[in-house]
Amino acid sequence: MLDNYQRDINYLRISITDRCNLRCRYCMPKEGLSQIGHDDILRYEEILRVVRSSVSLGVAKVRITGGEPLVRRGIVPFVAALKALAGIEDLSLTTNGILLERCAADLFQAGIRRINVSLDSLNPDKYHDITRGGSLADVLRGIAAVYDQGFSPIKINVVAIKGFNDDELLDFARLTLENPYQVRFIELMPLGHPGRDNLGKYLASEAIMGAIANKYSLSPVNGEGARMDGPAKMYRIEGGRGEIGFISPVSHHFCHLCNRLRLTADGKLRACLLSDEETDLKTPLRTGCTDSALATLIKEAIAGKPRKHEVRFDGPSLRKCVKNMSAIGG
Repeated sequence: MLDNYQRDINYLRISITDRCNLRCRYCMPKEGLSQIGHDDILRYEEILRVVRSSVSLGVAKVRITGGEPLVRRGIVPFVAALKALAGIEDLSLTTNGILLERCAADLFQAGIRRINVSLDSLNPDKYHDITRGGSLADVLRGIAAVYDQGFSPIKINVVAIKGFNDDELLDFARLTLENPYQVRFIELMPLGHPGRDNLGKYLASEAIMGAIANKYSLSPVNGEGARMDGPAKMYRIEGGRGEIGFISPVSHHFCHLCNRLRLTADGKLRACLLSDEETDLKTPLRTGCTDSALATLIKEAIAGKPRKHEVRFDGPSLRKCVKNMSAIGG
């Protein structure tokens, strides 16, 4: 399923809810956001239709996201239904980890093996502050639970924020010495309503890597060149069990490598995270469209995928996408 720029579009990220049990400061305002009505989000059977059509066109990798996906009822049977679809080679989930401990065994049995946990501080007070109420202990127990179940890889996503967690970079790096985790540092992007409030808090991947390299010897996982794990460049501390990744959407655009589509909780298909162009799939799904018509809509969305995004992250002409990350699915 090649787009107009010969990128193989084989990865679908699915937001199954815009709701979240946290209010992270870089993601949404304190009062939260207007939530999509229950009848306005895609039903699981509708999502499965979209996935089947996407798989028929070449999608082989599917990731479940939110909001926080574990707050939606019925997620475990939905995961099992996805896992049963022929053609899906890679099924994974992104979570904030708050509910992960209680769900770990059921998710593993349903077929999830790869999991990403968002974690921006290892300090309980700071974590409570940036999430506006979250418990670090809950997340750490969740990570331990998926490790005990045998999930692999376990990826810990850290949004690097100047003045907040830049003093914890080495603490996160040390997690990879004794644990087979992938700790991935992500540059902060000003998205949605909180975007302008986060200006000035950006920390470049080069600075993060430099701070870690001053303490530890970092080696590219592939020897001469760092392995690319999606958009992440992967390294390892000498003697460490895990890996460290750097994702640089601001300092080093990777649009030329983008293989993704995103299905929002309210049934819109986005070909670019940082573009507000969307294709409505919910209305056709609910007005009796055929599988062939659904596949055509997906192909049209792919045909409209831009060569690169035009978002500016700094300066007087700053431009950002309007929709919040919690509504897009990351």
